[in-house]
Amino acid sequence: MILHGLKTALTGLKTNKSRTILTILGIVIGVTAIILIASLGQGAQNLILGEIQGIGSKTIGISPGRQPKGLSDMASTLTDSLKQKDADALNKKENVPHATDIMPLVFSSQNATFENQSYQPTIYGVSPLFAKIYDVTPEEGSLFDDEDVKSYANVVVIGSKVKDELFGNDNALGQKIKIKGQNFKIIGILGKKGQSALVNFDTAAILPYTTAQQYILGIKYFNRIVVQADSEANVDITVQDIKTTLRNNHDITDPTKDDFFVETQADAMKSVSTVTDVLTLFLISVAAISLVVGGVGIMNIMLVSVTERTREIGLRKALGATRGNIMTQFLLEATVLTTVGGLIGILLGAGFSYLIAIILSRALNLDWGFAFPVSASIIGIGVSAAIGLVFGLYPARKAAKKSPIEALRYE
Repeated sequence: MILHGLKTALTGLKTNKSRTILTILGIVIGVTAIILIASLGQGAQNLILGEIQGIGSKTIGISPGRQPKGLSDMASTLTDSLKQKDADALNKKENVPHATDIMPLVFSSQNATFENQSYQPTIYGVSPLFAKIYDVTPEEGSLFDDEDVKSYANVVVIGSKVKDELFGNDNALGQKIKIKGQNFKIIGILGKKGQSALVNFDTAAILPYTTAQQYILGIKYFNRIVVQADSEANVDITVQDIKTTLRNNHDITDPTKDDFFVETQADAMKSVSTVTDVLTLFLISVAAISLVVGGVGIMNIMLVSVTERTREIGLRKALGATRGNIMTQFLLEATVLTTVGGLIGILLGAGFSYLIAIILSRALNLDWGFAFPVSASIIGIGVSAAIGLVFGLYPARKAAKKSPIEALRYE
């Protein structure tokens, strides 16, 4: 009976193909949006997590201010609580015995010029440990050394895009560029590397952190301090040593009053996953509204179909069809409509997601991979079928209740 009902339902839908296609359009749009959002959300999450992993599992980040719990707390990180005395205290082996590298970090975005050419790179003020921590070395020239940091040397290492924008095909090594009124000698040029570990090295200008503080930013604090532990097993104890050292340095006895926060790569990955999951879920919920709208449209069309096919219903009942047969037929029609719409939506969503992933990878020079959301696809099909059942129930009951004699008389 189910197979016969399905065959009858398909025949009914084929009789008016244009109306059938327009009816499922709402479902197609809704499922396409859900798959697209879920796929791009997963792709973004994979990209960010990959960048975080690229820094290394032994890397620990120290940021100023209280750890933000939401967007409203981001302003609390713009404080001057991390200073040179903190970096000096962390460098003492008796304070943090398992730390191998301590690197202060400041950053900004400033305009750089050479003759009549201009470009705005991201300024990173670091120590020579930058090359080791981020696994990057100049393709031409060299990185600055500890003596350059101590002497506030006006030297800079630039990324490949900065070189191309300011010098084109000309030689840049040894030339001087001007940043915020100061001349900086180019001592190194990075090869084309792109985005890695949350830093786009191609658009970077890397200076000694003391130079960046003194001549570009005009500050005496750090935006971040990066610490590397000697092994993954000692990351947790290193975090505790860092907190103890900084609390002693800042005269903090109550941990809830910390004016800094420490994050491992595992913490950062967890935070990113939580944020992207919540954001994706919210966007999917918004997109799912179109499924409900599509369900209302299907119910409306099915009610019209019941009215148009009154004589058909009467004839079937006169030949022995039961209420259950009639109800099953119209329920199956609604379910088939929504299920087919769901399948088309999944295919379209996957196709659009794949194209967008390629465009983003090429346009932004990012390693944005395509991710097919299997769970979202299963949910999309399930929800589509459920909508067909729910919104097809009323028209089906109305069709099943029709009197065969009155239905046959209907003009």
